Amino acid sequence: MLKNFLQLTKPTIMLLVIITGATALVLEGSLTTKPLHFILVLLALYLTGGSANALNQYFERNIDSKMSRTSSRRPLPLKKISDSSALVFSASIGVIGVLIFGFFFNWFSAFLSLSTILFYSFIYTLMLKPNTPQNIVIGGAAGAMAPVGAWVAASGKMALDPWVLFLIIFFWTPPHFWALALFYRDDYVKANLPMMPVIKGEAKTTSLITTYTWVLVGISLAMFVSPKMGLIYGGVSVIAGFWLIKKSHEAGKLRDEKQYRGLFGYSIIYLFVLFAAVILDGIV
Repeated sequence: MLKNFLQLTKPTIMLLVIITGATALVLEGSLTTKPLHFILVLLALYLTGGSANALNQYFERNIDSKMSRTSSRRPLPLKKISDSSALVFSASIGVIGVLIFGFFFNWFSAFLSLSTILFYSFIYTLMLKPNTPQNIVIGGAAGAMAPVGAWVAASGKMALDPWVLFLIIFFWTPPHFWALALFYRDDYVKANLPMMPVIKGEAKTTSLITTYTWVLVGISLAMFVSPKMGLIYGGVSVIAGFWLIKKSHEAGKLRDEKQYRGLFGYSIIYLFVLFAAVILDGIV
């Protein structure tokens, strides 16, 4: 049962959220000598992000039952958790996460985390995703907020660095999810969701993937001007960015499932490696 509830939070996605939040904390620096507070921020990030993901699954439980990618994996279509239990769990961990931000850090970060939950759960899931092929582009803002929220929790104020990290995640999200949507296109057709490959087709989608990838890599290179970044990040951003651009062009040229899966898988590695490089340079 615990495993099923954990699946509601989408732990694989949340691992990337935790890494991006930890990256912001390392750059900000004030909690690196306070490990309990550092961990507490990450816990609050997991609870609030997990709440948004769980509410997303609750609202999309009927859609998930129609899609092969989700019908055999997620606990609600499999009837392993009742709908009411999922809703209570989703709301509860969200409230706990927001309160951790508020009482242990500041109410600014609590407000940001609550806004992220509401935006992803209601605006993205219920309004954008069923109605526009730009759903991932706009909705990606919610998934990109972890560095900003973590930074504000630690410092109580905004700064430029977490917003650069935000932009990296924001422009990473469409190529990542469009690659997924390309090889699960039939699922989205069955679910009647207007994902980009369904509405605009493969050629337009792969062209957009390439465009967003170039912008993403450009922003990642701009991060190198930060005085906190060194040769580790510089080398990783150039090499990893080159391969991401290469894979996006190959996907656009060949347009087959192997290329789409390869691009999707590498995009995860790219983000992980890029943020790990930021952490290493921040520590060194």
